[in-house]
Amino acid sequence: MDNLSSLLYFIPELTLTVTLLLVLCADLLRHEREGMDFPAWLALLGLFVAFVAHLGLYGRPAVSLFEGMIAHDPFAVFFKGFFILCTFVVALLSIYSLELFYYRKSEYLAILLAICLGMCLVASSTNLIMLYLSIELMSIGSYLLAGFARKGGKTDEAAIKYVLFGAMSTGVMLFGMSILYGLTGTTDIAEIRQVLFQNVSSEPVVLLSFLFVLVGAGYKIAAVPFHFWCPDVYEGAPTPITAFLSVASKGTGFALLIRFFYRAMLQPAGEGAWSSLPAVDWMFLFAILSAVTMTAGNLGAIPQNNIKRLLAYSGIAHAGYLLMGVAALSTEGIASILFYLVMYLFTNFTAFLVVMILVNRAGKDEIPSYRGLWQQAPLLAVVMSIALVSLIGLPPTAGFVGKLYLFIAVWHSGLYWLAVVAALNSVVSLYYYFRIVRAMFLEPGPDTPVPHQPAYETILVLLAAPILLLMIFFGPVLRFAQYCAQMLP
Repeated sequence: MDNLSSLLYFIPELTLTVTLLLVLCADLLRHEREGMDFPAWLALLGLFVAFVAHLGLYGRPAVSLFEGMIAHDPFAVFFKGFFILCTFVVALLSIYSLELFYYRKSEYLAILLAICLGMCLVASSTNLIMLYLSIELMSIGSYLLAGFARKGGKTDEAAIKYVLFGAMSTGVMLFGMSILYGLTGTTDIAEIRQVLFQNVSSEPVVLLSFLFVLVGAGYKIAAVPFHFWCPDVYEGAPTPITAFLSVASKGTGFALLIRFFYRAMLQPAGEGAWSSLPAVDWMFLFAILSAVTMTAGNLGAIPQNNIKRLLAYSGIAHAGYLLMGVAALSTEGIASILFYLVMYLFTNFTAFLVVMILVNRAGKDEIPSYRGLWQQAPLLAVVMSIALVSLIGLPPTAGFVGKLYLFIAVWHSGLYWLAVVAALNSVVSLYYYFRIVRAMFLEPGPDTPVPHQPAYETILVLLAAPILLLMIFFGPVLRFAQYCAQMLP
């Protein structure tokens, strides 16, 4: 489709771009103050309009936009909505965060909107050049926000590690893309697949190029062995940014991985199955990566006393669970990933909002600071427990349903051993999650009550309610995920 006609499908991205510019201009008015100010309202309004605009894209036929640089399909539209919703929640949480209190919110919100724009473009890119530029737009903003608080110490360390690991992984990924271009003579992902399936004489080189691209995607999702940055960055970054990285960045990594891998290295084989290049067992490769990642994440979380580091290792483990859907090599596996990401969004944001409220109160994020929380703030203790149970994958929470469909997807693909490994890892996770629950309900703590924060408590209830409701009313969300698992062939 030509550039002018493509603009009709590009309204969410255009809205984000205009909002970003308006937020920067609003900074000139010097209307910032504590809490909800003009730039914050403007950013939230722009994100709301972008989300509503993206809803109008569902049901439209799948097409290639801007001369084949990006795609409009249900898969891309799902991730656009996912990223915009994540950004809206994080922008809302950041308004009263004391970690960001002394810094200009206009700059912060503009960078956040730029990251969201980059994420939307990653999900829909079908050309290697566009894919790389979109990843860089997202990554540079993420580096800035990781060290945005500029408090020194852990914040500086987090930002430096994030930049170094990010630059290295992106460079390796770009090298892998250049190898693919040299082999095929094109940067269009669909054309790369056509060339590879017509000429498979260079299998080792194809595998090497894919592994290089996997470094970039694996870094975003914090899969082993590309996970070393994750605990330090999660601990040092401001809590709202940590929440954003734990959900939106992980979603970007899986959008990149699925879009590239399924369109360049696989081809539809009918009835929801995908066939791969001969002599390369992609299913086994991803299954091993999944098993190692979830095991390393769960074992790494056991000795942690800092709750943000614990949730970082938890995020690594959940990246392993999500990789089960990639290993299934089926449309059912893609649908299970999308379904799980919806559950993970509400669960992880709920947990991090409780962490942020307590950091605002005492500036501490160690597990001992959660002792006696049941007596100090019953709502926070109950909601945090619901989120932790959902992260484990137990009923009656959305995490149980999400993990169940990942298990079903790998079981249908014949990866029975991977389902067993995932089940054993879920049992291991019981220990470190319930350490927090025990501290909140069974261990004595200070008698000082946590001050009521009506705005945050309202947001907390709104985020926690779907965790319980989606355990029962998950059917529409599952059908929605199955619809969005469709991509351009």
